[in-house]
Amino acid sequence: MQEPKRYTFGAIDIGSNAIRLLIDYVEEYDAPEFKKAAFVRVPIRLGEDVFSLGHVTPGKVAALTQAMSAFAALFKTFDIDAYKACATSAMREAENGAEVAGTIARTCGIDITIVDGNTEARTIYEAGGLEKVLDKEKSYFYIDVGGGSTEVVVYAENRQVEARSFRLGTVRYISGAVSASEEEAFAAWLGEKASRYRPSALIGSGGNINKAHRLLDKKPKDAIKSKELNALYERLQKMSVGQRMEEMGVKDGDTVSMYDLMFEYKD
Repeated sequence: MQEPKRYTFGAIDIGSNAIRLLIDYVEEYDAPEFKKAAFVRVPIRLGEDVFSLGHVTPGKVAALTQAMSAFAALFKTFDIDAYKACATSAMREAENGAEVAGTIARTCGIDITIVDGNTEARTIYEAGGLEKVLDKEKSYFYIDVGGGSTEVVVYAENRQVEARSFRLGTVRYISGAVSASEEEAFAAWLGEKASRYRPSALIGSGGNINKAHRLLDKKPKDAIKSKELNALYERLQKMSVGQRMEEMGVKDGDTVSMYDLMFEYKD
């Protein structure tokens, strides 16, 4: 039997809340098989700067450069065949975002693509492979809550029919940078699409919704009912930051984020 071809691919996600590296082995059989070789998460919150000051500060640029240098070394160690590095909400809104990307390219040899919101929404949805498992006769909302933005994809008629990005995210809430008009636009858009497509379920992704899933003692493929999410929201609302950390194992940076996550999802 002929050995399958194996490739090594790298991916970097420069988000508002953290920087992530993923290296996968991809082996070609009848269909490609993906095997995780390495995953690294570095808690550099670019959104803390951008959503309050409008730019990435020198300290965060230095931390980002150091992390990207380490990622470049890992790419070399794993002898990757190709990679993609994308930056999302914080970098696309930073007045010096393009300048920072240029610094990284010159210093670390990693080219960064700063993607727009709609491209981010489509990429998140397509990467999940959900179209292969969803009921083709039903409609769904796929929502990813990130640090700087929330991406919504509408799946209906056996395809992605609409997608939109909103400036709502956990770091943005912590920074006090969420506008009432954006919340209103989010609610109005969801309401209009819900009336039109009648989704049978909402599919959530992102660290906070996954944390909510674990707090509710759900198994990997279990659904969360709206009444369960409302109950968790009410429980969190009554707890102090310290109580959330001690009793629920929520990290300091996520204590406010979790509260605002419930605000976005509960209705």
